[in-house]
Amino acid sequence: MAATPARPDTDPELDALLAEVPLVPELNAEVLAQVRPYSSMPIEPLLEGRAIDRREITIAGPDLPLSIFSPARTDRATPAPCIYWMHGGGMVMGDRFSQIDIPLEWLDRFGAVVVSVDYRLAPEATGTTLVDDCYRGLLWTVEHADELGVDPDRIIVAGTSAGGGLTAGVTLMARDRGTPAIAAQVLICPMLDHRNVTTSSRQYSGGPGVWTREMNEFGWRSVLGDRADGDVSSYVSPALADDLTGLPTTYIDAGTAEVFRDEDVDYATRIWAAGGQAELHVWAGGFHGFDALYPQARVSAAARRTRTDWLARVLDAAPDR
Repeated sequence: MAATPARPDTDPELDALLAEVPLVPELNAEVLAQVRPYSSMPIEPLLEGRAIDRREITIAGPDLPLSIFSPARTDRATPAPCIYWMHGGGMVMGDRFSQIDIPLEWLDRFGAVVVSVDYRLAPEATGTTLVDDCYRGLLWTVEHADELGVDPDRIIVAGTSAGGGLTAGVTLMARDRGTPAIAAQVLICPMLDHRNVTTSSRQYSGGPGVWTREMNEFGWRSVLGDRADGDVSSYVSPALADDLTGLPTTYIDAGTAEVFRDEDVDYATRIWAAGGQAELHVWAGGFHGFDALYPQARVSAAARRTRTDWLARVLDAAPDR
């Protein structure tokens, strides 16, 4: 068996924080059943003391829950920007409240309406089901823009980890189908490539970790099944897309100390090569999901602040209706 390649050091502050929690040594069907109940935090503590209106709806056929968070305000004459959020969890766990603190910061900062989609999970759902769910929820959001007080010219699609990959897939789908218009996409440490063959993938193989190469293989095989070695849709594994032209302005970030580093850098590089606009940040010492797990760390605060500052520029540049 080949030795694991040398890997970049983890940020010392993050390393100390991570040392205080037990890590899952592997991910399989039995472990997934055990960890799924803990893959999302309750939403109520995040909403406490904030002027936020919450609405829960379910789109029929098949049922697709959406949570809608809006600034509590009496003046709704000016349509708000919208953050359409896709949660992380390796496509096998999590729900619409996972990592929701990230877009709620944008609600506070920009007065944005946040819509979070509860897409179906693998292995119960497979193939394009997950990205189809996300696209269907996005179409509903745009179709109900007036009702939600949302400016359809300022729809931002965003997600982290598996949700980042689904965000990229939804954006490709919207481009190819000609609808809806997306102002920007935010891909936070996105899960983009089922092939799992990059240098960073090999570096983070073996042993316990936040998200290892072996965990990644389990997540992808849960979604793809036997197709993992054959014909895979680029809407599911966006790194397969031959054509990255015509995409909205894109933000991509990752850590140097994570499985997804190289596929994320490659995706940004290919957007530039296609003549598109992307901003890429690779945070030194960041492991997978570092800024969601430990937002208090200095590198996490820098990552979140930089992402929000980029979004402010994008929203300032978007046309007002």
